[in-house]
Amino acid sequence: MQPPRESGVPGAGAGWTGMGRRGSPSALDVCRLLIVLLWLCPSVSLQCKILKCNSDFWASTGQSGTEEEFCVALRAYNSCVRRTARTCRGDLAYHSAQHGIEDLLMQHNCSKEGPTTQPRARTPQAPPPQAPPPPDSQERSDGPEVCHYERSLPRGAPPPNYTHCGFFGDPHLRTFGDEFQTCKVEGAWPLIHNKYLSVQVTNTPVVPGAMATATSKLTIIFKNFQECVDQKTYHAETDELPAAFADGSKNGGERHGANTLRIVEKAPGAHVEIQARYIGTTIVVRQVGRYLTFAVRMPEEVVHSAEEGDSQDLYLCLHGCPANQRIHFSSTLQATGRSRAQGFSYHTAKAKCKERLPVEDLYFQSCVFDLLSSGDINFTMAAFYAFEDVKMLHSNSQRYHLFEEDLRSRAGPGLGPREAPISLLLFGLSALLLWGL
Repeated sequence: MQPPRESGVPGAGAGWTGMGRRGSPSALDVCRLLIVLLWLCPSVSLQCKILKCNSDFWASTGQSGTEEEFCVALRAYNSCVRRTARTCRGDLAYHSAQHGIEDLLMQHNCSKEGPTTQPRARTPQAPPPQAPPPPDSQERSDGPEVCHYERSLPRGAPPPNYTHCGFFGDPHLRTFGDEFQTCKVEGAWPLIHNKYLSVQVTNTPVVPGAMATATSKLTIIFKNFQECVDQKTYHAETDELPAAFADGSKNGGERHGANTLRIVEKAPGAHVEIQARYIGTTIVVRQVGRYLTFAVRMPEEVVHSAEEGDSQDLYLCLHGCPANQRIHFSSTLQATGRSRAQGFSYHTAKAKCKERLPVEDLYFQSCVFDLLSSGDINFTMAAFYAFEDVKMLHSNSQRYHLFEEDLRSRAGPGLGPREAPISLLLFGLSALLLWGL
């Protein structure tokens, strides 16, 4: 990407002096404060819904309205925060929201008593539907040339090489280099961390005490970029897949190129697409069953862009999972019979996965692995949608399917435990499930 492209973090403004139209800089500071607190405290219980209260309130006050409407929304916000008291009592964001609400009630002369309604975003009448652009589309918008990735490249430069990373299921990782791994990675881990954006996932056990984990929380930070976009944060977790950024907006802010970053809701509560055309990137986030999946299409130049002094060592989409986090089993275990514990045998799991994934590639094998390790039928659809995202986002149709032979050819002779093919994992897992029968 050409100079003088650079990114930074906007400075913070004053404290609580207002919210919505009446004090947007302060409101933005508050939202950022709450997001930063949650980012720094990933261990907070998933039952704490303070972020949803904050996002709903911001969305409901983002458009013009009367002072009385603002007070109604503020009382509803206060009611929402109070309902979280039991699960959020130890959360710093919860206590910050409490103090902020008190200040806003006084500043706007709002009574604590009065009508309350659940905050709802007031949106203008939708324009006639238009066909969405393809993932790497450089359709014209109101932004300058620098805010359109392909148009900002030097004249005569070769077209960019687009790469893909996916993260789904128990969890399975397809890196930008088309390596395919099955990992433990419980807790918070960075998928992407470069000059323009950061992505972090939090994985929790599917069954208490079991080895299987899946993604229950995801946070994406788009860093501010020249005259194109403000810094924006997107946060999703189980049963909360919003169609807006954390501040309630759906694009990149107030700059000239704001529309080169936007959120498109494909299926309410189930499928969101984030288009960042200023960096040639498309992100797909889904909720399947109780867990989230992630997929991204990104130019190779953006993939490898790094802040000065950043080694990107734990960047999972680039380097894969650490060796001690990769799942492998001994090939000497013998599998027989049926697992009463999870309700699937190897053969019944294969039959179920075959319904959605007819080609026995690594996505099919992942589906079987997840059914055996968790017994959750929703993992079948997680593998199916992960492959559908590959077909939409991967630039090389010859590389849609990955097979065990691909792993062996990359590893060369002497395949070690960290590169063990997934069929060995399935073989060992079947035996482990049957060990106590």
